[in-house]
Amino acid sequence: MACYQMGPNTHSIPMTLFRENRDRVMAELRKVPALEGKQALVVLQGGDNISLYDTDVDYVFRQESYFTYLFGVTEPGCYGTVDVTSGRATLYVPRLPAEYAVWMGPLLTPDDFKTKYEVDAVHYADEIDVKIGEENPSVLLTLCGPNSDSGLQAKPANFKGIEKFVVDSDILFPVIAECRVFKSPAEIEVLRYVARVSSDAHKQVMKKIRPGWHEYQGESEFLHHSYAVGGCRHVSYTCICGAGSNSAILHYGHAGSPNDRLIEDGDMCLFDMGANYGGYTSDITCSFPVNGKFSADQKLIYEAVLAARDAVCGSAKEGACWVEMHRLANRVMLEALKAGGLLQGEVEDMMAAGLNAIFQPHGLGHFLGLDVHDVGGYLAHCPERPAEPGVCRLRTARTLKAGMYLTIEPGCYFIAPLLEKAFADENLAKFLVRDQIERFRNFGGVRIEDDVLITKTGIENFTLVPRTVDEIEAWMAR
Repeated sequence: MACYQMGPNTHSIPMTLFRENRDRVMAELRKVPALEGKQALVVLQGGDNISLYDTDVDYVFRQESYFTYLFGVTEPGCYGTVDVTSGRATLYVPRLPAEYAVWMGPLLTPDDFKTKYEVDAVHYADEIDVKIGEENPSVLLTLCGPNSDSGLQAKPANFKGIEKFVVDSDILFPVIAECRVFKSPAEIEVLRYVARVSSDAHKQVMKKIRPGWHEYQGESEFLHHSYAVGGCRHVSYTCICGAGSNSAILHYGHAGSPNDRLIEDGDMCLFDMGANYGGYTSDITCSFPVNGKFSADQKLIYEAVLAARDAVCGSAKEGACWVEMHRLANRVMLEALKAGGLLQGEVEDMMAAGLNAIFQPHGLGHFLGLDVHDVGGYLAHCPERPAEPGVCRLRTARTLKAGMYLTIEPGCYFIAPLLEKAFADENLAKFLVRDQIERFRNFGGVRIEDDVLITKTGIENFTLVPRTVDEIEAWMAR
């Protein structure tokens, strides 16, 4: 059986996973009234190599996610078609010049590609208009629709001669995006594997880190373990390795701040990193003191966030409203901050005023799969994005169902612009115990992020790292 595998100790992804994905999508498309009686053909275009500006150096290629979902193909420059009625899958690959073998090694033939990816037929991409014409489809279904996280559009397939066919760019997108929301058993095993690799890599960082390191050295340890041990060539996103006040920068680690700060004794670290295997993602955040011992203030904030995480993990299941899970996390966190002397007043009044968004401006979590912020959050049939502070940042407002895979990631941050906004607003300032909050000015933040599968009765947590204060201190003492 053909599979994707990076080494004998890494996970084997069978090509049947992608055939099953195709079968699921085609079964849903056959239910679409507009396609009744029609000979429809799905046409997807894979990703292309992208040059580094005007040089002859390319970015490391990563396949377009929808193309991965249906075909599992790792090479650039490909097309794929699937007959909606029969499920017959055809791959179209680039016709490379013979001299490429000098630089790239032996070139695969169409029969090689057919065996590698277990599709029904393989042709060269320059033949696609002729070969599709021989199938005499009544309509081509191409992919076009908005990504609700980026605001960008999925790229519809385009090739020379496509104008000869009737093309529909509306039907496919909502169907395939909804299919991706619910993970198959085979996909769940890939996600379980990459979460374990990422968990182990986080644990290696926590065990080795010490005052005097730079943030990027923690990133380096994570990347090394993920690739050397787990076979994960890619990460799911730019690693966020914030220490001290940088741990309150939600998307730290970008080109302007490349994880380059010296980590000092007493700093809190917030490391948000996730490996990627076979196109499937993980997204885990660990927060811990660099010296391995929580101060009283660090313990107060950490355990407030941990209580929020625990509350959601205990309540999330099929039928639970994700918006209410967010509110639950915020409510529990505010209660803990109040008990710690940082806040005063009634927590429900704080929530009504939007104080929760001062301490956690982001949403509770997001779908996870072939993209780190996976698709399906706000499709046409889904609830609209809420408008209230904090909740408006949620990447979905859906009711949870078994088979969904999400992150649960509450956080508490002391972000100077947001604190100043709160102090200046009498509706918020009345809840703040200013002299207590002032000592957290340069604290940074805490986030705890787990990757979880929704089940009928609860969750299965794929993240396997120390989480309580005692567990973290014991692990780092090793």
